Amino acid sequence: MNIPCNRSWVSTAIQIIEADFNRSSDTHLLTVPLPAVSGIALYLKDESTHPSGSLKHRLARSLFLYGLCNGWIGPSTTIIEASSGSTAVSEAYFARMLGLRFIAVMPRSTSAEKIAQIAFYGGESHFVDSPAEMYTESARLAAELGGHYMDQFTYAERATDWRGNNNIAESIFSQMAHEEHPVPSWIVVGAGTGGTSATLGRYIRYRRMPTRLCLADPEASVFHRHLMDRNVCTVSCAPSVVEGIGRPRCEPSFVPDLIDHAYAVPDAASIAAARVLSRRIGRSCGGSTGTNLWAAAQITAGMAQRREKGSIVTLLCDSGDRYRSTLLDDAWLRERKIDIRAAEDTMERFFESGVFSPPV
Repeated sequence: MNIPCNRSWVSTAIQIIEADFNRSSDTHLLTVPLPAVSGIALYLKDESTHPSGSLKHRLARSLFLYGLCNGWIGPSTTIIEASSGSTAVSEAYFARMLGLRFIAVMPRSTSAEKIAQIAFYGGESHFVDSPAEMYTESARLAAELGGHYMDQFTYAERATDWRGNNNIAESIFSQMAHEEHPVPSWIVVGAGTGGTSATLGRYIRYRRMPTRLCLADPEASVFHRHLMDRNVCTVSCAPSVVEGIGRPRCEPSFVPDLIDHAYAVPDAASIAAARVLSRRIGRSCGGSTGTNLWAAAQITAGMAQRREKGSIVTLLCDSGDRYRSTLLDDAWLRERKIDIRAAEDTMERFFESGVFSPPV
C-alpha cells in the first residue's frame, strides 16, 4: 500500500522555496567591452549572483519543486545527487532550507572550494574515482538509505518550464528588450545535464525567435561528437578539468536537435579565456565561462568578418573563486602540463583587434 505524502509539509516546503525565489532579484546581464568590433554587442548573463553562487541554483530549485510536486520528497527524505560540484552546492542550499539530509556523490577531483561550500550548507560529500561511477553509486545510496536520487542528468530538461515562468531564457530576452539588438543573433551555452540548452532551445522556438543556439563543449566531452554522429553516445578519454559542463556519456536531458552549431574547446583555451575575461570585466569567472567565451569569440569574429551586426549572449556560470586551488593555481596547471599561454595570447588579440586566430 502506498503511504500518502505529507501534503501539509509539502505545501510548506514549496512556500519556503517560492519565498526564497521572491527574495532573490534576477541575475544581471553584463556587457563585455569589444572596442575593436563595431555593431556587435556581447553580453554575459551573470549567474554567479544567485544565493548559492551559480547557474545551477535555477536547476536545483526546479528539481526540488519537481520532486515535491511528484510526491518523491517528504519531511524525512534523504536527498542524493550525482554532481561535479555546483549542482550539489545549490541542492545542499535548498536541502538545508527544508531541513533535509543531503549527500553529494562527486568525483574525487572536485575542487576543494566546492566541497567546502557543500559542507557549509550542511551537505555531505561521497566520493567516487571517476565521473562515470556517479550514477550507479547515487542510485545505490538512495536505495540503501530509502532516499531520493534527484538525478539531474535525467530530469533537468523536464523539471523547468521552458515556456516561461522566469526561466533563464525568458529572463535573457526580457533583459535584452531595450538593447540596440534586442533579439540575440546567437546564445552560447555549455551543457552538463543539457537542461539549460534544452530550456533555451525550446523557448527560442516557442517564441518564434531567429536566435541560433551554439554549444560550447570541452574537447573531452561526448556532446559535440554526438552532434556529428548520433551513434556516438560515450567517450572513454580522460575527463575535462572544466567542471560543470561536458560529459563522458550523452545524458538523457541533452536534446541535440535544439543545437544549431557547436565548438569543441580545449581545456587550456577555457582556462585562458576565463582568466582574460576576469581581467577585462573585473569579475572572477570559472572555467565553464571561459569555454563559453572561447566559442562566443569565434562567433563574434565571424560576424565581424562578414560585416554583420547583432548581439550575442552567453553565461557567466559561476565565480572563479570556486577554483582557486585548481584552474586559477599556476602550480596546479604545471603539475598537469596544461600550458595556457598561447590561448591567452589568442584571447587578448581578439579583444584588441576583433580577430580570432586560434593557436596552432
